[in-house]
Amino acid sequence: MIRIAIDAMGGDHGPEVTISGLQKVVERRTDARFLIFGLAEVVNPVLQKYPAVAAVSTFTHCEVSVGMDEKPSQALRRGRLKSSMWRSIQAVRDREADVCVSAGNTGALMAMSKFCLRMMPGVERPALVAIWPTTRGESLVLDVGATIGADSRQLVDFAILGAAMARAIFGVERPSVGLLNVGVEEVKGQEDVKDAGHLLREADLKSLNYHGFVEGSDIGKGTVDVVVTEGFAGNIALKTAEGTARQIAGYLREAMSRTLMAKIGYLFARDAFQFLREKMDVRKINGGVFLGLNGLVVKSHGGADDEGFAAAVELGYDMGRSKLMDSIRRDLEAFHGRIAEKHGAADDDSVADD
Repeated sequence: MIRIAIDAMGGDHGPEVTISGLQKVVERRTDARFLIFGLAEVVNPVLQKYPAVAAVSTFTHCEVSVGMDEKPSQALRRGRLKSSMWRSIQAVRDREADVCVSAGNTGALMAMSKFCLRMMPGVERPALVAIWPTTRGESLVLDVGATIGADSRQLVDFAILGAAMARAIFGVERPSVGLLNVGVEEVKGQEDVKDAGHLLREADLKSLNYHGFVEGSDIGKGTVDVVVTEGFAGNIALKTAEGTARQIAGYLREAMSRTLMAKIGYLFARDAFQFLREKMDVRKINGGVFLGLNGLVVKSHGGADDEGFAAAVELGYDMGRSKLMDSIRRDLEAFHGRIAEKHGAADDDSVADD
């Protein structure tokens, strides 16, 4: 059984969407079990509408619900130990759940996750991972906003974390990894990015295939399975892609309704437009993942509908089933071992020369 802790109060719509989303998960993932946290007077009436969800869930009343506009520091002070968000994260810490899913306040969720779960040994900063639709399928991009600015070692950590997640959800044995840069040439870019590339080549890890530098246009092409960058550039790339998708969708709607002939043409091309709509359906790839912590936390989009929230829960389910945390620990140990081995060999050579 995969145990998933749910912050039922998160998001713009609260339990009406979260519980309805769980109903869709129950229908598709029969071995999923839920630990639901929220305000009893709000959650219980909704839960009664979905007996199939209630049958595989335990509910815990919480006194506090974190607001979508609360500052992280305020939410941490007010909601620590008492909020549905904190209690769902705590369930992961106490190994009562394999993963936590919340559609709540992103800043508060990150602050509480870091405070409650702590960082993994050897990892300095967390990363927020986004699943990115590409012409080849899907890729992972990290970080998209958790860590603004990252040095070379942190970028390498992100590469290892992202590759482990790609193996877990894409089933790729040795995912390709690229560092986002202003060009593919080795001489271009910031020193931290170039140093990270050198470290990845030097380590020559079996867990990933380091591709080299990639540019912004390579993200949509799916040139690599994992694109690594720091949070400032990653967040801008993510928001730009989301805005561009909405812009194109708006252009298409406007073009198809301008004239009678356009409307008739739409009728003949309905299947093609349906295919395009499905490819651009953000609900199917909803769910950002906080990696680098001693536990798995999935952030659903606050405005997601029940299908979108279900996708975030199923992402958490897949990671829990694949034992992602164990894979990350092994990969980090392998990296540190490889670097220590190479540096040790270099030190021995210098002593021999002396």
